[in-house]
Amino acid sequence: MSEENKTVEREVSIKITDLHKSYGKKEVLKGLNLEVYPGELFGFIGRNGIGKSTTIDCVIGSKKFNSGEIIVGGYNILTNPLEAKKTFGYVASEPACYDVMRGYDYLEFVASIYKMSEGDFRRNSEFLCNRLALDNKELFNRIANYSHGMKQKLCLVASLMHNPDIWILDEPTVGLDIMAVEELKSMMREYADHGKTVFVTSHNIELVSRLCDRVAIINNGEVVALYDLNKEPNRRLQLPKIFVNIYGGK
Repeated sequence: MSEENKTVEREVSIKITDLHKSYGKKEVLKGLNLEVYPGELFGFIGRNGIGKSTTIDCVIGSKKFNSGEIIVGGYNILTNPLEAKKTFGYVASEPACYDVMRGYDYLEFVASIYKMSEGDFRRNSEFLCNRLALDNKELFNRIANYSHGMKQKLCLVASLMHNPDIWILDEPTVGLDIMAVEELKSMMREYADHGKTVFVTSHNIELVSRLCDRVAIINNGEVVALYDLNKEPNRRLQLPKIFVNIYGGK
């Protein structure tokens, strides 16, 4: 990891500065600022269509933005995209994997992208599949035959195999059964407790209020509220009401 390529100190996992993003004449992000740190489970919430997924798409480098700066894992996502992308694992709101592949082949493919050793791949993938109850027999079936929940589990495993410093999840519980959701919640908490960063968006306010260390609420293209739920534990109970009040009860 070359020091000259670093643009910020490593103690900030994700740093977004004055981020602007438009779709044609529609300005979605209007100078969004945010910092997320190692060792925290960070919640990023807002109503539908308000810019949560757009923010994540900019952070992971899948969408261009008009202006601003995004630093991920110490690297600028525009000037050092490959280095930045090595530092995080990402799970989309809709499972994104190759239906023509078998599950095991897909995991091998992802492992090859990160240049994982065969030993690390087998050890990490087996551990994660066991955690999420992704049956080994199913891994040798084509992904096209998987249920939505199984595809989501596969994507969760793929996102963590290389043990990234940052885990970015966009509505990760969609399509998962209750047992998988509970296991995922445990994994998210454990990951942060081991000094990693977990950045999650979710419509499940209860999940966010119970699990997250800090939470940001986005409205009108900016972060309009930021709470430390550990320092202000009463905010955990108040969060649903705060959320409704910000959007005027609509």
